[in-house]
Amino acid sequence: MLTFLGFAMVMTFMFLIMTKRLSALIALIIIPILFALIGGFAAGIGPMMLEGITKLAPTGVMLMFAILYFSLMIDAGLFDPPVRMILRMVKGDPVKVAVGTAALALIVSLDGDGATTYMICVAALLPLYSRIGMKPVIMAGLIIMAGGIMNMTPWGGPTARAASALGVDPFDVFVPMIPAMAIGAVLLFTIAWMYGIRERSRLGVLKLPDEHTEETSEISVSQTPEARRPRLLWVNAALTAALMVTLIAGVLPLPVLFMIAFSIAMIINYPCLEQQKERIAAHAGNVLAVVGLIFAAGIFTGILSGTGMVEAMSKSLLSIIPDSMGPYLSVITALVSLPFTFFMSNDAFYFGILPVLSEAASHYGIEPVQMARASIVGQPVHLLSPLVPSTYLLVGLAKIEIGDLQKFALKWASAICLIIMASALLIGAFPLSGQ
Repeated sequence: MLTFLGFAMVMTFMFLIMTKRLSALIALIIIPILFALIGGFAAGIGPMMLEGITKLAPTGVMLMFAILYFSLMIDAGLFDPPVRMILRMVKGDPVKVAVGTAALALIVSLDGDGATTYMICVAALLPLYSRIGMKPVIMAGLIIMAGGIMNMTPWGGPTARAASALGVDPFDVFVPMIPAMAIGAVLLFTIAWMYGIRERSRLGVLKLPDEHTEETSEISVSQTPEARRPRLLWVNAALTAALMVTLIAGVLPLPVLFMIAFSIAMIINYPCLEQQKERIAAHAGNVLAVVGLIFAAGIFTGILSGTGMVEAMSKSLLSIIPDSMGPYLSVITALVSLPFTFFMSNDAFYFGILPVLSEAASHYGIEPVQMARASIVGQPVHLLSPLVPSTYLLVGLAKIEIGDLQKFALKWASAICLIIMASALLIGAFPLSGQ
C-alpha cells in the first residue's frame, strides 16, 4: 500500500508540474498532504511537515543570503573589470572571441540566474559576432553550456534541490565537485577554441576600429547604474575572496558566513537605509522563488519519509534491479540525469526520482551526499531542454532557432557531462561501485 501511494504521489506530482497544471511550489505542498490523508496519516501530518521544514531551514537561509550576496556584488560592479578585459582582449580574432565567450559566460553565470546571464552575455557579444560575421549559434551554445556547468553551484538551483531532497548540506555536495566542474570548463574552452579555429579559417581575422574598445569600456554586468561602486572594487574583491576561503575552510556554518558577508557588503557599499531597501527589493523575487521552493520541498520530503513511503518505494525498486547493477546506482544516476533532466523538469527529477534512487543505493553503502553529487552531472544537457523557459529567452535574444541550438550544442553538452562524471569518479566525489 505504501509503495503504491508513494509512486502514485510522485507520478501525480511530476504530471502536474510537467503539464503546468500546478507550479512546483504549490505541488510540493498540496500533493503530499493529499496523499498522506489518503494513506490515513492525518494525525501525524503536522509533525512530519515541521520536521521536513526544520531539516531544510539552514539550506533555505544559506541560499537566501548567498543569492543576495552575489546579486549585490554584481550590482556593485565587482565583475565588470574582468568582463571588459575579456571583451577588449578578443578584438577581431574569431578564436579569441569564442574562447572569450566561454570565459565571459562562466563569470556572469556565477550568480546562478540563467536569464540574467543570457541577457548580459548576448547584449555584450552579439554585436561583436555580427560585426565579425561569426555564427550566433556558436555564441548561444557556448553561453548555455557554461551556464550548465555553473548551474551546479549551491545557489544555482539543482544542487540545492538535490541537497534538499536528500537532506544533506549543499556545500558538501558542491565542494568535492569543483575539480570535476573545472575539468568540464577546460573541455568547454577546448570546444570554443575548436570552433574559433573553424570560424577563423572561414572569416579570417577582422581588425576592428578603435570605437569598439570605447564601446567595451562602457559595458557593465550591473544592470543598475546608480548601484555601481567602482571605488570599492578591491574591497569587494577582498571580501569575496575571504568568504570563499572561510567557506572552504569551514570556519563557521555556511548560512552564518553568508549572512555575515552579506551584512558587511551591504554596509560598505550601501550605507544609506533607503539604498539597502532598494537592493533587497530588487532581488526579492529571485530569493523568494528559490527559498520558497526549498521550504515547500521540506513538506514533500518530510511526508515522503515520515510515512515510510520512500523506504517502501526503494524496496520495490531494489526488487527489480538486478543484483549485479545495484552497486552501480551512483553511476546509473549520473547517466540517467542526462535524459531525465532533459525530458522532465529539475523539480520532477530531484524531488520525485532521486530520493527513491538514493534510498535504494543506501543498501549498497552509497551515501546520500554521493548520490546528490551524481545527480547534478546532467545539468549542461538539462538547460538545452525545451522545458526550460530561459532557453527560449536565449534563442530569442540570439535570433536563432532552438532546434539549431540543440543540434549544435547537445552533443558537446553530453560530452561535458560525461567528462565531469569521469572526473568525479576519479577524484572520488561518488563511487563507481558500492559495497
